[in-house]
Amino acid sequence: MSNFKRPRKLQRGDRIAVVSPSWGGPNVFPAIYETGLEKMRAQLHLEPVEFPTARMAPDRLAQNPKLRADDINAAFADESIAGIFVSIGGDDSARILPYLNTELILANPKLLLGYSDTTTLLSYLSSQGLVTFHGPTIMAGIAQIESFGDQYKAHLVRLLFSSGQTYEYAPYQAYAEGYPDWAIPENLGKVNVLTQNSGWDWLQKGEDKQGYFWGGCIEVLEFLKGTDFWPARSFFDDKFLLLETSEEVPTPDQVMRILRNYGLQTILDRIQGLVIGRPRGYSEEQKLALRQVVKQIVVDEYGRSDIPIILNFDIGHTDPQFIVPFGVKALISSANARVALVEPIFRKNEPEGNSNAF
Repeated sequence: MSNFKRPRKLQRGDRIAVVSPSWGGPNVFPAIYETGLEKMRAQLHLEPVEFPTARMAPDRLAQNPKLRADDINAAFADESIAGIFVSIGGDDSARILPYLNTELILANPKLLLGYSDTTTLLSYLSSQGLVTFHGPTIMAGIAQIESFGDQYKAHLVRLLFSSGQTYEYAPYQAYAEGYPDWAIPENLGKVNVLTQNSGWDWLQKGEDKQGYFWGGCIEVLEFLKGTDFWPARSFFDDKFLLLETSEEVPTPDQVMRILRNYGLQTILDRIQGLVIGRPRGYSEEQKLALRQVVKQIVVDEYGRSDIPIILNFDIGHTDPQFIVPFGVKALISSANARVALVEPIFRKNEPEGNSNAF
């Protein structure tokens, strides 16, 4: 089993720290935030514990990056807290990284769940040796848990509560892009129109590979390049690079330039595979252009005809999305169109919880 520090799995009744390391969304849209907390209790049987930043006003959060880091540090230090869920994303959580107590965090591994701007925390702490969890936030994903049927809830329960030895990902049957206006009470917990999911797009089959997922929101990762919070190049030797685009809809040409930067860093030479999430807000023409861009940069310019490349993966800014742990060994089998976790997510010798009681 890999040497990443693993948290324990969650159990019914666990106390979960709720933090806002990015934008003060709960202060702006309290009703959808409250809906997310209610779904944590009713659907996942977890007890949210709001830390000081949880409902803090956006301007105060923006002015005080250390306060946000203090909440993260305190949540990891608190022995009564089993995990940490992020309220929502934003655009400046990179500013809290210098204030993290990394030594304390690694000494007290816990389940940290989020995506979008939380990419800064997930990617950095993963590079330091902690298993982190790329997945839904309270306001965007958990509040809408009842809109997606049994498959989504079963996935969340399996990835958060189970001590199983392996896990096989399967595409969701349908997906939605965004949510109706959160200011209207009738919209709480709902999503925009559901679209039939065409499944994953295997741009290139390549060889079967094993490795560890790492990455997140492609625009947010740009904040970290060239800083002390960006991994050494050798870190990427056994990684599946996982990328997704935000609701700001970066153009295929912008993605091309970002990917070319990964190539110049020798990262594309090193990775074991590339997985790109289903883009939000793209037209069919943009999706085709993105496909062409990925092939141009990764295969044609950098010669990686050997690795699996998957597009339209169920992560990121469309719903529902997978929980993908960073630091748990995974398999991508092109021959069998499989993506699977092939070792336990959580640390050994944990008592079996109540994941079957949902």
